Formats: sequence, C-alpha cells, structure tokens
Amino acid sequence: MKAYWITPGPGGTAVELRETPTPEPKAGEVLVRVRATSLNRGELLGGKPGAPPKPGGGEGAGEVVTVGEGVTAFGAGDRLMGRCVGGFAEHALMDAREAMRIPTGLGWEEAAAMPLTFLVSYDMLVAQGRLAAGQWLLVTGVASGVGVASLQLGKLLGARVIGTSGSAEKLARLAKLGLDVGLATRAPDFHDAVLKATDGRGVDLVVNNVGGTVFAECIRSMAFQGRLATVGYMDGALQAPLDLEALHSKRLTVFGVSNRLRTAAQRAETVRGFVRDVWPHLDAGRLRPLVDRVFVFGDLPAAVRFMESDAQVGKIVVRV
Repeated sequence: MKAYWITPGPGGTAVELRETPTPEPKAGEVLVRVRATSLNRGELLGGKPGAPPKPGGGEGAGEVVTVGEGVTAFGAGDRLMGRCVGGFAEHALMDAREAMRIPTGLGWEEAAAMPLTFLVSYDMLVAQGRLAAGQWLLVTGVASGVGVASLQLGKLLGARVIGTSGSAEKLARLAKLGLDVGLATRAPDFHDAVLKATDGRGVDLVVNNVGGTVFAECIRSMAFQGRLATVGYMDGALQAPLDLEALHSKRLTVFGVSNRLRTAAQRAETVRGFVRDVWPHLDAGRLRPLVDRVFVFGDLPAAVRFMESDAQVGKIVVRV
C-alpha cells in the first residue's frame, strides 16, 4: 500500500511517499480501508533534530476490512472513525476500543475531522473542565482545529465563548458558529476585554492552544474557581510564570490535556463518554465539524504546507 512517512523538524515537516506492507490487525485491532484522514498541528510542528521518519497520520475514517482476534463489535464493511496509527495511508489500524461508528449523514471527510480534536475538546470541556450552561469559556487560538471544536462543543453545552485569533477575518467566520466575543490579538493583552465581556467576573474555563506567552494572561482572566486547560504550544513557549497568589486566592485549577502517556483503557474511557454525550448530537445533525479545505492523497505535502502557513479555520482533510 501507499503511505506517507513524515519527519517533523523545527523548520517544517518533510513528507515522503513510500510503498509499505499492508498491516495485519492484532488482537483487539481493526484494519480500516482509509477513505479520509486529517492533519493535526501537534504531529507536524516541532520535533527533535535528527529524529527518524515515522508513519504519519493520527486519525481517519474508513471501512473495516478485517478485525483481529476478540473484536466482536465491528465487522467487514462497517464505517468507522477514530484514532489510528499511520492514517496518511491507504490502510490503517485502529484499536477497537477507540473506534466509533460514523453517524448517519456524516461524510468521510467530516468523519475524519472528528476524532482527535473533538475527543480532546470533550476531555477539556466535559471530563475535566466541567463546563456548564451559562458559563464563560475562553479559547486562545480559536481558529485552530481544537479551537473550533472547543467553540462548537462549548456552544452545544450552552456556554458563552470568547475566542482570540490574530485574524479578524477568521473571527468573523467563527461568529457564524456562535462565537460570542472575538478578540483579534496574538498578544497577552486580552484580560481587560475578557473582564468587560464577563461584567468583571472572568471566565470559568480557559482552553489555551497558544502556549506560554499567554499563560499568565489566561490566569489573570479567570473567575473564582476557574479552570485552565493547557493543550497546545503554537508559540513554541513551553514555560511560563505562574501567579501563585491568584491560584491560591481564586481557588483555580490548572490541568494539561494529552494522550501521550495515557493507557489505551484511559483513552477508551474518554471515547465512551464522547459517544454517550456527543454522538447523539452528531447523529441528529446538530453538530458538524468545520472542514476548511480538502486535499487529494497525492497532494498531502501541499496540505502540510497549508497547515504550516496557519491559514486554516478548523480542520484540513485529505481524501484517500
């Protein structure tokens, strides 16, 4: 089969198309004929100099070809979406515990745009963030894949959403998805605007996609008993000062969101919660992911360059 291997690095991601053997599913795994896959910034940006190439693609959507030992929930021909290993390929493996059936009416491209960003957003907003109707959510870098998913999920939960972006045009597009307050900035200068929007109270939950340069400003912008989720580092800043007095007096909660060190069972628990709480809204058509652009498989290197240009709003998808 054809598969793209990637080498992320400080100057950009190198992409190489290779002919590789089609993988065989082990116990608990599902082999999927990939119909669409999508790009994720965390996989493509950064990387240690000299790191070896690796199969690219962390999520996808497609049809089941065959299943490994012990898999009874899915069979050949089922339409699935989920995390996978090597999704930039004609075939990929999924852990059956993390695979999800594609809701009625959702096409391959939209399904491929769902798993990582929406599962991460569900982890932040619901599982850990306890976001409730009527509360305020602040999303820095709101035009990113996780940013848009957090906006959409936040509105589904009944929250009011403030988003930051360096592009006023992107914010205008997201206003159509329900963004209540758009702040056109990449700098740590949004505290006053956040307090004005929230009548001086601050926000109940922050999703920080940007990184360390805005961390302190996020802390300043939080309400009493506010929560802050750290999920991305668009700015490359991995360290930031922490105002301990604010943390203490406002009883704040700061947490990170990553699947890197989680067990398969822990990831599967989030999937079950997502299927229980969010999947019905997808199936009913009340929620659809925002796909900015779709590339064909042969143009995957161009899709990578488009992501590196930071021009997208939402997800970049590749049709396989």
